[in-house]
Amino acid sequence: MKKLQLSFLVAFLFSITSFAQTDVENVESDSITILKLRNYIMQADRDAKPSVDHSTFPQLQKEFKDAHEVTAACLSCHTGRAAEVMKTNHWTWDRTEKLDGREEVALGKKNILNNFCIGIGGSEKTCTRCHIGYGWENKSFDFSNPLNVDCLICHDNSDTYKKKKGGAGYPDESVDLNFVAQSVGKPSKVNCGVCHFWGGGGNNVKHGDLDKALLNCDRSVDVHMAVEGENMSCVDCHTTDKHVMAGKLYALSSENKNRATCTHCHTDAPHKDEILNEHFIRVACQTCHIPTYAKANGTKMIWDWSTAGRLDEDGHPMHENDADGNHNYLSIKGTFVYDNDVIPEYYWFNGLADHQLITDQIDTIPVQMNTLAGSYLDKGERQRSDKPSKIWPVKVHRGKQIYDSIHNTLIQAKLHAEVKGDSAYWKDFDWHKASVAGMKYLNLPYSGKYGFVETEMYWPLNHMVAPKEKSLSCKDCHTRDGGRLAQLNDFYLPGRDKNTLLDGLGIALVVLASLGALLHGVLRIFYRKKSTSK
Repeated sequence: MKKLQLSFLVAFLFSITSFAQTDVENVESDSITILKLRNYIMQADRDAKPSVDHSTFPQLQKEFKDAHEVTAACLSCHTGRAAEVMKTNHWTWDRTEKLDGREEVALGKKNILNNFCIGIGGSEKTCTRCHIGYGWENKSFDFSNPLNVDCLICHDNSDTYKKKKGGAGYPDESVDLNFVAQSVGKPSKVNCGVCHFWGGGGNNVKHGDLDKALLNCDRSVDVHMAVEGENMSCVDCHTTDKHVMAGKLYALSSENKNRATCTHCHTDAPHKDEILNEHFIRVACQTCHIPTYAKANGTKMIWDWSTAGRLDEDGHPMHENDADGNHNYLSIKGTFVYDNDVIPEYYWFNGLADHQLITDQIDTIPVQMNTLAGSYLDKGERQRSDKPSKIWPVKVHRGKQIYDSIHNTLIQAKLHAEVKGDSAYWKDFDWHKASVAGMKYLNLPYSGKYGFVETEMYWPLNHMVAPKEKSLSCKDCHTRDGGRLAQLNDFYLPGRDKNTLLDGLGIALVVLASLGALLHGVLRIFYRKKSTSK
């Protein structure tokens, strides 16, 4: 009832402000009031106890033989939910989108390569530890079977559920399925983080702004998820409609649709200063409000696969750590470089992306695994984007990975196997055999010759928002030397760039304004004296 009453209050405030004056100060005041009420409602929703006690349900009391029986019990009440889940990208790991200048192509985690663990082809049994299903270990997985849906991975509230390593998505043997099934509820940060924090083989490895620290952080790490602040959960922003979540990763998608954006909660004029609000036209909110990322733990910046395969004197794989405890060498993966509290790189971005498909010829080095589209000249008139390009903060992950030196295409090598002798690189340490097996699995050609090529991958930042007093100031960008936007040199930036004509006009205007003020003062004095003398 309290939530409903507050919702009416928010609606009432919206109706009142629609008749108010729209000066900047009022806009900020109204937006902050509405935002605080919205956050209060969300917090009340988070604090509310589940409407039902699942531990009392008879269908959850029986001894479950396997995880599929748990799903059957869930669906006996939650009818139709599996059909919703099976239409989502969390389930299919596949989406069809149109790339710039091409026809529609198959994207998604099932198809796209990256410069971390390369891709899932031939290694599904280990990669699908983060899939919301049971049993995906090869091409025979049945995506149409509702009993393959894993309800617990997203809805476990006991914090005891985990998937088995290399188990094709099945739960670990240590999991008490009855206890977990009776302890379900709304997805928490833990549910989302178990995959999204730990993608790429470790905490904060991939994204740089998704870290286990967000589970219990202060405002200096993230103002939204801070325990003593809003204490927001992932699903507060990544809202769901029939299990389809708002927000997509540009490593796996290309089109500017179904995004979770700042303006879903904040207005597009949140500042008292009108000049700052005008920046929003060409500068993303994240640019100023995420001055650094990987604030609590390091993130992987470089991954060099070409050095993999080095074994110790007894022929065993090696594992070396840096001073902070991050692995900087693994025999199965190569050499890594980590960094923390990283200053982003900045790019023009209009919400569209392109991708280097495994069938694409390599035409630039470093290979652009995903290209963010946009430029200063892009005013929002592109065919597929109705919004102008904005300056965005980006994590750039640089790598060196295997490719076919004859066909000039990237290679999906087979990486995972449970035993030696199955051609998987992580067991046999033979790149040629792993390439033969991996490309055969995908029904793609392999010339028999391979090398290693430099690659780059772009990850636009959205999390780890700093307190407003820690956001960027004017001098961080508008400065002659060493400014944040030094690499964006395709436009004139006041305070940074020199332009004889513009600088001359600026100086002339200042001089003319000063002379005008001086002349105005002299004339006032002159006429005052003349008036007094009469």
